[in-house]
Amino acid sequence: MQIALFQPDIPPNTGTILRLCACLDVNAHIIEPAGFAVSDRTFRRAGMDYLEHVKLMRHDSWDKFDDWRRNAGHRLLLFTTKGATSYLDFRYREGDILMFGRETAGVPETVAAKADARLKIPIKPTLRSLNVAMAAAMAIGEALRQTRSKP
Repeated sequence: MQIALFQPDIPPNTGTILRLCACLDVNAHIIEPAGFAVSDRTFRRAGMDYLEHVKLMRHDSWDKFDDWRRNAGHRLLLFTTKGATSYLDFRYREGDILMFGRETAGVPETVAAKADARLKIPIKPTLRSLNVAMAAAMAIGEALRQTRSKP
């Protein structure tokens, strides 16, 4: 299971998600350009000393990431408020990549069109969205619940 962040632009959220990946032994991908430098103080503070434990791949562009994941045979699951399927009703597979868009703008339709599935986390209809780090935690929790063997 893997998490990909499309052009993340809020450093503390990215640091928190990478810390989550380190703790759960989930590979992480950052699709550039990010809206901050890796040396950003708030990014480093959110990730703490966990950043050295995350398996992180940085991709120079969306096209390079998409080529990489297609060649590797990974499904791309986009989490979006515009998704048609609840993340709880979806059947995950080992190797799936759960992708989250920019906190301020999501992903462009050209990127969304390449996703193998568009998933949503159902929330109260009068509210806009969850924090991306919270959404990533919920999504990866369900995906791992479905795919990891029980001890």
